[in-house]
Amino acid sequence: MSQFNAPHFQSHEAAREYLEGLRWGAERVCPHCGTVNESFLTKKPGVYRCRTKECRKDFSVTTKSAMESSHIKLHIWLQAFYLMASSKKGISSHQLHRALGITYKSAWFLTHRIREAMRAGGLLPL
Repeated sequence: MSQFNAPHFQSHEAAREYLEGLRWGAERVCPHCGTVNESFLTKKPGVYRCRTKECRKDFSVTTKSAMESSHIKLHIWLQAFYLMASSKKGISSHQLHRALGITYKSAWFLTHRIREAMRAGGLLPL
């Protein structure tokens, strides 16, 4: 697909870095307690732990977002966001399933989560 040439559409890691830049910029914020730049990287890639004594919770760029608790790769999420936002008349789960090469069940899950996020006014919070 020619519309998915951007690096953040190609791999999970590139998509994670892109989303981290969008959500946090240069200052990572704990979504649980709101502490700024008081976290460190854990052994899992993309997972951070809050350093404050009261919190100490793990979080990632998807925590408290439409993408939370999903096993679908982030670049697939970004492709789905792009297709749904750029489609003039909307896009069905079947169209998404065919366009992204994922199962219908995953496409259905994506469309419902994305529509709910759009209804709420953005990616955060659901």
